[in-house]
Amino acid sequence: MSARRQSGPFVEGDQVQLTDPKGRLTTVTLERGKAMHTHRGVLPHEQLIGLSDGSVVENSSGVSYLALRPLLNDFVMSMPRGAAIIYPKDAGQIVSIADVFPGATVVEAGVGSGAMSMSLLRAIGPDGRLLSFERREEFAAIARANATAFFGDEPPNWSITIGDLQSALPEAVADGSVDRAVLDMLAPWECLDAVGDALVPGGVLVCYVATATQLSRVAEAIRAAKRFTEPQSSETMVRGWNVDGLSVRPDHRMVAHTGFLISARRLAEGTARFVKAKRGSKTEHGDGDVELWTPGALGDRMASDKRLRKAVREAQSLAERSAKRGESAGATTTGADGEAR
Repeated sequence: MSARRQSGPFVEGDQVQLTDPKGRLTTVTLERGKAMHTHRGVLPHEQLIGLSDGSVVENSSGVSYLALRPLLNDFVMSMPRGAAIIYPKDAGQIVSIADVFPGATVVEAGVGSGAMSMSLLRAIGPDGRLLSFERREEFAAIARANATAFFGDEPPNWSITIGDLQSALPEAVADGSVDRAVLDMLAPWECLDAVGDALVPGGVLVCYVATATQLSRVAEAIRAAKRFTEPQSSETMVRGWNVDGLSVRPDHRMVAHTGFLISARRLAEGTARFVKAKRGSKTEHGDGDVELWTPGALGDRMASDKRLRKAVREAQSLAERSAKRGESAGATTTGADGEAR
């Protein structure tokens, strides 16, 4: 199995992120005979092969580019997508909130384009196991290709099952054998029974939902299940800052709301739900509120078949080009001076 190279000189098949003087990013997969063409000049890939990570190169017009291997965050934001991704800011929170540890057995549903899958695979390490469930084969194909492109090969400790989590999970795992569960789906409340059976006592459930109505319903469903601790909810916003001498101010743009996170832990079997004392009365919900929680009312936005086919082709092409890393890792490379090394 080939592995993604984290350091060392660039070789054919490596992904390289190029930053121009205006901060614009372009990611290329190095291939001999190819070049990056822009309206401001040409940069042959051979000019990058053999250089060290963090080098600065100039194209045919003298425009400088900073060349770095893309971090996971960079790759996720530029990879082919069939479905909306969980942003890195939320993926990092999920890994932390769920306390995903090396060697853990983690269940994930759905896969989307593979962004969360890659963060989870990094967290569990080679001794862990990630079991992903996805209803659509196109999304699974895109996620598999994206992960293969980033890691250099499809991780052997990762499986993707096509099907509904409610019916597929009991067949895939024994009761009380899963350490963590991450649900990114329209109606996670439908899967609480299956997830509750699969989780170990003390195991963590984290749900990612997009709207306040989804957040409300999953919270009430977790409470009604009486198998979990009191759910905790949050959202994460990231605001960058411009720091240039005495010019210190917030960026004009920020990554604000992307989704809500709600988490709870599995109680021991037969234990009464532990409820913290609350001030004031709890607002009850009725049939009219439940109607607003239905999948149709929430709006399940799906990508078109044409867009999905294009994303599958792009992801698989990226994975195939990245596979050249393993083939070229032991081959002779050419340095910036044109000499063989």
